[in-house]
Amino acid sequence: MKLCVRRAVEKDIPKLLDLLTQVDMVHHRGRPDIFKGPATKYNVSQLQTLLRDDTTPVFVCVNQDDVPLGHAFCVHKQVLGDSVLTDIRTLYIDDICVDSTVRGQHVGKTLYDAVIAYAREQAFYNVTLNVWSCNPTALEFYEAMGLVPQKIGMELLLDA
Repeated sequence: MKLCVRRAVEKDIPKLLDLLTQVDMVHHRGRPDIFKGPATKYNVSQLQTLLRDDTTPVFVCVNQDDVPLGHAFCVHKQVLGDSVLTDIRTLYIDDICVDSTVRGQHVGKTLYDAVIAYAREQAFYNVTLNVWSCNPTALEFYEAMGLVPQKIGMELLLDA
C-alpha cells in the first residue's frame, strides 16, 4: 500500500470524525467511568477552525486514493518567561489514530515519522504526548517509536 502524509483539509472532516470516534471508543472501553463513548472531542466547526490554524497542525496519512487512514492532531506549545520552566518549544501530539481496519500496515509509523520530520523542520525542542494506561497497544507503539516517559499522571478513585 502506497502511503503519503499531508496536512488535513476540510474534505477530510468526515473521516476525522470517524477516527476521533474510534479513539474515544478505545478509551471508553478502557475507562467508561471517564469517557462517554461514542463521541468526538471536536465538532465540524471546531475542526474547521483547527485546520485553518498553523499552531494546531493536523496531519493525515492517506492511501493512493487520497483516503485518510490515520490522523495526528498536534499543538505548538511554549511557556515563555516562567519562573521555573525554560522557554523550549514543544510539539504536542494531542491525538493520534490509525483506522482499525488498517492497523499493523505501517500507517502509524508513517504518520509518526512525518510528525517528527515536521517538528525537526520547525526547530521544536521535543515532541510530547499523553497515553492512557487503559490503551496498552498505543503505549507499546509509542515505546517502539522511541518515546520514553516524561512524567506520569496518577489517580486515586474515591468512594462515592
